[in-house]
Amino acid sequence: MSEEKENILSQSVEQTAKEVQSEGTHQVNAQEGGWFPYPPSRPARLIPPIALAYIGDAVYEVAVRQYLLSKANMRPNHLHRSATKLVSAKAQSRILTSIEAALTEEELDVVRQGRNAKSGSVPKNADVLEYRHATAFECLIGYLYSSSQHHRMIELIGLGIEQAEQASASTSK
Repeated sequence: MSEEKENILSQSVEQTAKEVQSEGTHQVNAQEGGWFPYPPSRPARLIPPIALAYIGDAVYEVAVRQYLLSKANMRPNHLHRSATKLVSAKAQSRILTSIEAALTEEELDVVRQGRNAKSGSVPKNADVLEYRHATAFECLIGYLYSSSQHHRMIELIGLGIEQAEQASASTSK
């Protein structure tokens, strides 16, 4: 994702927070951990990896949908197919591998915890290793979201989407 698109996404999130705040319905504070006025029950480091993956999955899905809506002339069926290519366990596993070199020690620690977490479910459309890597990626996104590191989260999601799109373009040639 280009720096320009990253800035636009970040400004959109900030603007939404300001609008909600000015309406007086709920006061949104970026220190609370998210985009909505429901702070996590504990610091992000103390949230179980599976719970971080739970919110990370949703946040990443929204990011992908917003990315796809930024493209011209997308029909609903094409949107769905394109989203699936970016949010599947296989795609998330590849994205994690492609961004791993850019991660900090703290982020790598979160990834390790997410990869080792036992989800209690069996993957349908991925092998166990891909599923664990996808869970690790979602855990990372959930951690960054819950710890109010939104700029870093947007940066890594953008880098992952960009690299996934490049890989997709090179395999379709």
